[in-house]
Amino acid sequence: MKKVFNTTGSCVPEKHYMVDISKRLEDIKKMIDNGSYITISRARQYGKTTTLVALERYLADSYCVLSLDFQDLDESAFSNSSEFSKTIARIVLDAAEYGGPMLSEFIKSSFTDLSIRTDGVKLDELFRVFKNWISESEKPIVLMIDEVDSASDDQVFLDFLAQLRSIYLKRTKNPDIPAFQSVILAGVTDIKHLKGKIRDNEQHKVNSPWNIAEDLKLDMSLHEDGISGMLAEYETDHNTGMDIENIAHEIYAYTNGYPFLVCKICQILDSSEELRTKLEDESSVWTKRGVDEAVGILLREPGVSLFESLIGKLTNYPVMKKQLFSILMDGDRVEALPYDDAQQQLRMYGFVSESEGTLRISNRIFETLLYNHFIGEDLSNQSIKQAAAQDRNMFVKDKQLNVPLIMERFIKTYTEVFGPLTDRFPEETGRKLFLLYLKPIINGTGNYYIEAQTRDQKRTDIIIDYLGRQYVIELKIWRGERYNAEGEQQIMEYLEYYGLSCGYMLSFNFNKKKETGVKELVFGDKVLYEGML
Repeated sequence: MKKVFNTTGSCVPEKHYMVDISKRLEDIKKMIDNGSYITISRARQYGKTTTLVALERYLADSYCVLSLDFQDLDESAFSNSSEFSKTIARIVLDAAEYGGPMLSEFIKSSFTDLSIRTDGVKLDELFRVFKNWISESEKPIVLMIDEVDSASDDQVFLDFLAQLRSIYLKRTKNPDIPAFQSVILAGVTDIKHLKGKIRDNEQHKVNSPWNIAEDLKLDMSLHEDGISGMLAEYETDHNTGMDIENIAHEIYAYTNGYPFLVCKICQILDSSEELRTKLEDESSVWTKRGVDEAVGILLREPGVSLFESLIGKLTNYPVMKKQLFSILMDGDRVEALPYDDAQQQLRMYGFVSESEGTLRISNRIFETLLYNHFIGEDLSNQSIKQAAAQDRNMFVKDKQLNVPLIMERFIKTYTEVFGPLTDRFPEETGRKLFLLYLKPIINGTGNYYIEAQTRDQKRTDIIIDYLGRQYVIELKIWRGERYNAEGEQQIMEYLEYYGLSCGYMLSFNFNKKKETGVKELVFGDKVLYEGML
């Protein structure tokens, strides 16, 4: 059977090209061997289910694994503890019937009795059967539950966690108490942050029902060497002639190793007819140009569930949206605060990561997705966008962007709409307006992203990938000749880093006495076009 790149459900080595995760499984097994109870909290489509499926196989020789998926349970299962207990009993029986854990006749009969009871079943009765099973099992039992988010708001589930917690704590005092060797809960929501009533007394004390567990600290992103290994297997099957290490580097640069994004780009490169229509020949597919085009196709593709989920969170959580807007559009450096609720949500859903004590957007693709969304929401400056769309054809010649002309026309359009720039930025910053102008020009053909290390109120570097060529445009506020000279030197270093001979700089100058327009400067073997607004 021909292998494919998979972006839905779990990946299996026999069917799908995938990164080797054996080291990850080995590290998790060490935690299980130590009797740890574990939470795996990662953003959507970050490889949680793939890890659990592989882990079940990996543990088979040493442990009896009971794997549950709460996504398979309907709402009625959580209506009360009796329905929940009977549902779990049925799931265990089904798992045993279809290749899951082996059950003795006594344990099978006990679960069957629970599942068909017509009177109320208490959680305690379910756990009594669990304890009997644990006591007689030849192997220690590991309980894995995927998609715990499906139940995270239900009191029945909190009661279930409280029972597991109680057994765990008793085991620490008396090792002979029957208990699961390990319990692994996986989902987007960090289950340890749930608060539930775990004792009924006068004070109604509230505590985390899962504060006994260890967070899985393992890095579940896909690194360049892992992506290279996956591509090497693909290359053996398809003989594309790709530069494996270079393509792995390009994919990682766009995705920062986010598993779904890595596989989705590879999937587009492997099979997209749209991509092949845009490129000159098949040999151009697995190249930097091909990766750039694949990213553009991904960002334009409707119905990408991960993107829909992320954008939906902005509507549901306005505080999160405000923080993202300040990072991207205002250039603010937001200090990473581990206990800030909005930041916890941003990390949980995969929007941000931490770098040198500040928040940054997790990867270039999310960054461009969010920029496009914020820019698209701005209905107050349609004239800027319309002017760029009308002039779009004049900016491309011989498949190259005429960036000096883009800067000239932007300066002209900005002045016509807002007047001379003399006091200070309006509420919409120059950065946002330039991106608003740029987007219709490259839309559908090129991509852009912001260099995170230079995104602040002083300067921003925009990197454009357009038909296989790269363009670096520095946007900055004018702060005098000396600061400008430093900026010129810095962009020369950028050009050297990117292997480019031509760069661009657009300054927003609030001085009344200034000369607007674009001029060409030569620095050795490099050319710099400087625009002044």
